[in-house]
Amino acid sequence: MNMKNKQSQSDPWKRFHGPNLGYLNTLYEKYSEDPGTVEPDIREIFDQWGAPPLAEVLKNGVANGGSKGKADRGTQAISKAEQMNVHVDKASIEAVHADKIVALEKLAQNIRTYGHCEAKVNPLKQEKDQNNRLLDPEYYGLSEEDLKGLPATMIWPNHDLASNENAFEGICRLKKLYTGPISFEFHHVHHLKEREWLTQMVESGELDQPISTEDKIELLQSLTKVETFEKFLHRTFVGQKRFSIEGLDSLVPLINELIRSAVSDGVQHTFMGMAHRGRLNVLAHILEKPYEAIFAEFHNAPNQELVPSEGSVGINYGWSGDVKYHLGASRKFTKGSEVSAKVTLANNPSHLEFVNPVVEGFTRAAQEKSDQAGYPEQKSEQALAILVHGDAAFPGQGVVTETLNLSRLRGYKIGGSIHIIANNRIGFTTEMRDARSTKYASDPAKGFEIPIIHVNADDPEACLAAARLACKYRLLFQKDFLIDLVGYRRYGHNETDDPSTTHFQLYDQINNHSTVRRLYADQLLEEGIISAEAVDEMEKQAEVQIQAAYKKLKEQEKHKEEYDVKDTYKPTSAEFQEKLDKINTAVPIEALRKINENLLIRPEGFTIYPKLERILKRREEALLVDGYVDWGLAETLAFATILKDGTAIRLTGQDSERGTFAHRHLILHDAENERTYSPLHTLPEAKASFSIYNSPLSEAAAMGFEYGYDSFAANSLVLWEAQFGDFVNAAQVLLDQFLAAGKAKWGQQSGLVLLLPHGYEGQGPEHSSARLERFLQQSAENNWTVVNVTKAAQYFHLLRRQAAELQKNEARPLVIMSPKSLIREKRVYSPSTAFSEGRFEPILEQEGLGKETEKVKRLLFCSGKVAVDLEAELNTEEHTTLHIVRIEQLYPFPESRVSEIIERFKNLQEVVWVQEEPQNMGPWTYMEPKLKALLPESIQVKYVGRQARSSPAEGQPNVHKKEQIRIVREALSQ
Repeated sequence: MNMKNKQSQSDPWKRFHGPNLGYLNTLYEKYSEDPGTVEPDIREIFDQWGAPPLAEVLKNGVANGGSKGKADRGTQAISKAEQMNVHVDKASIEAVHADKIVALEKLAQNIRTYGHCEAKVNPLKQEKDQNNRLLDPEYYGLSEEDLKGLPATMIWPNHDLASNENAFEGICRLKKLYTGPISFEFHHVHHLKEREWLTQMVESGELDQPISTEDKIELLQSLTKVETFEKFLHRTFVGQKRFSIEGLDSLVPLINELIRSAVSDGVQHTFMGMAHRGRLNVLAHILEKPYEAIFAEFHNAPNQELVPSEGSVGINYGWSGDVKYHLGASRKFTKGSEVSAKVTLANNPSHLEFVNPVVEGFTRAAQEKSDQAGYPEQKSEQALAILVHGDAAFPGQGVVTETLNLSRLRGYKIGGSIHIIANNRIGFTTEMRDARSTKYASDPAKGFEIPIIHVNADDPEACLAAARLACKYRLLFQKDFLIDLVGYRRYGHNETDDPSTTHFQLYDQINNHSTVRRLYADQLLEEGIISAEAVDEMEKQAEVQIQAAYKKLKEQEKHKEEYDVKDTYKPTSAEFQEKLDKINTAVPIEALRKINENLLIRPEGFTIYPKLERILKRREEALLVDGYVDWGLAETLAFATILKDGTAIRLTGQDSERGTFAHRHLILHDAENERTYSPLHTLPEAKASFSIYNSPLSEAAAMGFEYGYDSFAANSLVLWEAQFGDFVNAAQVLLDQFLAAGKAKWGQQSGLVLLLPHGYEGQGPEHSSARLERFLQQSAENNWTVVNVTKAAQYFHLLRRQAAELQKNEARPLVIMSPKSLIREKRVYSPSTAFSEGRFEPILEQEGLGKETEKVKRLLFCSGKVAVDLEAELNTEEHTTLHIVRIEQLYPFPESRVSEIIERFKNLQEVVWVQEEPQNMGPWTYMEPKLKALLPESIQVKYVGRQARSSPAEGQPNVHKKEQIRIVREALSQ
């Protein structure tokens, strides 16, 4: 609202009614006591227009109370109300005190705000809540007679809602709406239009619209399949874990309703992420994974006594595989003859909530069209994310909050996700009082102004209503929505656990509680919609279908040969490297010069900060015959040529638009008006989109989002940059569970590039190491490429090679230990010919050394920044018996090339590995056995570097400097 445009809004209060007007009255009370306690925009309204209508009515009525009679106060109230254009019943209001109106307004508002405290959303029991008294008219001094003397229009100024009721009838209806099997929390949503719409949806009765007889029978069939499937698994595969959905059976029809509604609204792809609970049922009855395929995974599981607590492993031969309740699936969803969409359930490890940002990354990628220059075109209506959370995990795992924070940021928003908390009200054995510090599991969502519905899982029709509201809200407001599905857990955390040992009373109650299928069948029987015989037949048919699938599996097992548990053929590192070497990444020098010219063009009138202008000006001569290209320009040229080849690029990270070390500057800012411009968006040669965003201060969710985006947009070059390499620690779960092992476990391919600033420069233990040793420890099966490069041209060719691999569908992640101080070190600059004639070299040899092979007795191997430090101290005339080799690509290890170098020096006496990291970190423990295997037994591999430590680096710059000098001098000593 434009508060200053008084002429166009002669009466601003006409825009507000019902609870919104009540909300303004509540704010005005706070404003009257202390204007500083309300938001500035609301305070400006009150400053300019005074009190809202009802507040003024009450103010006059109460202020003039004293010894005057009811009729006098009522007359004054009516007069003021008419001036404010507020509809009231004159006959009724003249008969009551104005303070009754105040009480009624507060009662109605508190029913709307705190009705969830008394709602019937728990299938097992209703807890006492101290806020319940706020819903009691007696708490406000209101009797039934008082309420019957007031019109319902005092609750609903909207006549369509008020009908012909009095206030007593209106309050009864209001309590029914807000304290039934669905309860609502949306008063934390600050946007008045959203809150007004949500209130209208609740109070108009639209959510209570009855469903058809056919839909009721279909719903019962769905619940019957869910329950029958779980019971069959329980008795057939005794003692095997399945993380049963029983107690939350309505989750399946709830998700199906979300998908149906979304498809009707134009969604073409739905992505789902969920934890273990109910996953097999979702796979069977939403993703339509054949029963026999699920049974086979149970059948092939090893003895339960010989496997870890999370279940069976090794069930997928030829690759590492994963347990059955981690695996995802996809299917085509159709509605009618024309509307169809794809539904995908993401693979998910036991770090339950870490799949959330991955799924949102999938969704963003599916929404974007990236075949033109500039930012990609996004259509959020094309794809939807549904995230199913655990009630213990939602408030308990920080990645949830990180992901929620992404929801409205320009680089990550997807038009709203729909969240479901599969709330069985207990963790493994941990009760709510020990699991969270909030009343509800859903409370973290309030900080992001996400509307919340709590719904009783034993009321499947209410669950469908919740789904429809969620979809309508997302479609209209493009924001997240949360459904808290409240149920219970019929068995323990898994089916091998006996929960009664710690929760006897709870499970005594659960064991005597009817299933939702039985409850709903009884409801339909009572309504006369279905007969008892039809209910029994429905269950029988579900059982027959399952038994047939199991029989089919058993028949197949009789004729199946024993598995030969061997990995399928995978290329060796040498074979893989040979394929990479054949990729031509050089770009003709004239093409590079033309691109560079276009990169330096600015829009007319665009003023660049003078210091930055001088930096960019130097790039004009970088590609001349005697020119040199620095790290930042090498990257920009790589991006430009990749876009020229038609590959889209997405780069995100903390401060990535300019670069943490102010080296990139791909988004330029006008020094006079702060408008922005990227030369890569207007590059004439570009044939694909370029996205670059500064990320929030997040690692886990931010990296997970990019992994998901990259996995879906397989032909785009996606890069995530850490502000400092150390920060990747906060995303370790994503590295362990997804990036390093996703292909081995799930066959999920990714070409994500990680840019991790790494190098020891005296900045302390938190800004030195990207934990290179961890990546090397996880390197196996050609799962990724790990490099530590020291030349600008090397970086250029690496990026181009990675983009080329994507187009060949041979992608794997690329982990780059990128430089910090070296970004501006001239020894890292590369001549222009290195870009037009070169390629990426896994190994670089020190120039000026090793030419007289017979003289070389001492061979130094190193990687990264320490190699440049050695070069800076090197005197080639003095060190004639020394040669230095840089391992630029650590994994896959370039064995054949290292071996060739070793064999070249026949008089070799000593081999040394040099690093700046502590001995128990960095590449040493990875490199030592590999070098030993290539050397004669008479030559040992020595170590020069920091001693083993618990912390990666010194905290004092002067101590660091002394240690760095020692390492370099010891390495170069004859």
